[in-house]
Amino acid sequence: MSSPDTTAAPVKAGARQWAGLAVLALPTLLISLDQSVLFLALPQLAESLRPTGTQILWITDIYGFLVAGFLITMGTLGDRIGRRKLLMIGAVFVGAASVLAAYSTSAEMLIATRALLGIAAATLMPSTLALISNMFTDPHQRGRAVAVWASCFMGGTALGPVVGGVFLEFFWWGSVFLLGVPVMVLLLIVAPFVLPEYKDPNAGRIDLFSVLLSLVSILSVIYGLKELARYGFGPAPLTALVVGLSVGTVFVKRQRALEHPLLDLKLFRVGAFTAALLILMVSMLGTGGGYLFITGFLQMVEGFSPMEAGLWMVPSAVASILAAQVAPAFAKRFQLGTVIGASLLIGMTGYAMLVLVDPVGGLPLLLAGFVIIFVGVGTFGSLGTNLVVGSVPPERGGSAAALSSISGDLGNALGVAALGSLGTAVYRDTFAPGAGVPAHAAEAAAASMEDAVVAARELPSGAADALMSAAEEAYTNGLNTIGFACAVLAAASAAISLTMLRKRHGAASSGQAPQQRSKQESSTDTAPESLPVP
Repeated sequence: MSSPDTTAAPVKAGARQWAGLAVLALPTLLISLDQSVLFLALPQLAESLRPTGTQILWITDIYGFLVAGFLITMGTLGDRIGRRKLLMIGAVFVGAASVLAAYSTSAEMLIATRALLGIAAATLMPSTLALISNMFTDPHQRGRAVAVWASCFMGGTALGPVVGGVFLEFFWWGSVFLLGVPVMVLLLIVAPFVLPEYKDPNAGRIDLFSVLLSLVSILSVIYGLKELARYGFGPAPLTALVVGLSVGTVFVKRQRALEHPLLDLKLFRVGAFTAALLILMVSMLGTGGGYLFITGFLQMVEGFSPMEAGLWMVPSAVASILAAQVAPAFAKRFQLGTVIGASLLIGMTGYAMLVLVDPVGGLPLLLAGFVIIFVGVGTFGSLGTNLVVGSVPPERGGSAAALSSISGDLGNALGVAALGSLGTAVYRDTFAPGAGVPAHAAEAAAASMEDAVVAARELPSGAADALMSAAEEAYTNGLNTIGFACAVLAAASAAISLTMLRKRHGAASSGQAPQQRSKQESSTDTAPESLPVP
């Protein structure tokens, strides 16, 4: 196929492309649901399978570890073998792994099936986002499409606890995994008719040693950050971080030497692409750390159940979805750097409100701040993701989508580790139980708010109230400190946007410089085009 005219106006997407977007929204929603739906099932799961404490940690973490670890590999693999093909292969394995997880008969089996589910899910995220960049070549339409994609991801994360709570009300713990089966079946039936195929005809073979290096590097870094968040500084997390960074250095050097690298480092020469990834990581650092303490406040200070806490978080999810939908309209009228910077400053205002939250009567201010934060998150989530995929040539779309997801994952993990540690340190420094609290209970409660809740259950009502009052005060101090730190991070992200993206105009990421449509699609798709959407 001859190379198309790169100066021609982008082709407007038709009804078939918009139907394809609806199909791509399904796995995106499922991936985000799977990230949070399991937490409510842990008590029932623990009663049925009797896992050890370590096994519970691996059951909850292994999925996210392997999704992050395989994103680069799967994004590049889709560029080589075909993005629709990889999406459908992944759908088969996600469906099968979901059934196996639902009917696991031991903790070891559940860990193994969750691992398989993570590897399979890693095929979906870069494939869906990269296909959007192929289907929507018009910058404005692509902005709207990415906004829908981002809304599904953010909405699924918030709705996970709610959906999980409903299922657990009527079914057994394994039912939460079966959510993915009908979604994947529908995807397999409809995808061949509405999704185009795309692959890079000039891609070389995948370097398996690079795959190994990327896995070891990413998994080690994320594992180290999570262990730091749980246990603080120690030999295991620090060793994991050193190993991950060292192997990552070897990975980068190898990519520079390969003719067909697993990750094309030339992508980082595109200023808008690099700026978007940097802003995404920094802003998600604040979101991850803030989310951790906000949900903890709802459950341990306000006393809500996990499902009730999930319901209180629905308004923020709605705010982020609405912000994501209207963001492209603002990007059409104003400079992109200005819009993104303004959204981050809005988020900064929400974080600043957390600084003022009190342990008694602080819920309205907390929820208002949370909603404002997610107005900023939704706006940048839409525009920043669109900027990433729109700033690179189409044959690199899978790699760009994978890097976008990894930046968010790393920022979130780093935020949980760094800001979680900061909040815990403030809690320990300011925890001061009053008179009447036994020394052994005070000592146990000084470690964390979770330990305080456990210790209070074993005390008489008067001593328990005094202990919990002190713990709630200290925990709120930690939340206030994290709110301040997150406000600083949001301001830093806004500064990056206003400087590095100041010349970027709002065809929201039209990506005109690097969007050379080189030797276009090797399309195996034969379904007829429908009438265009007005």
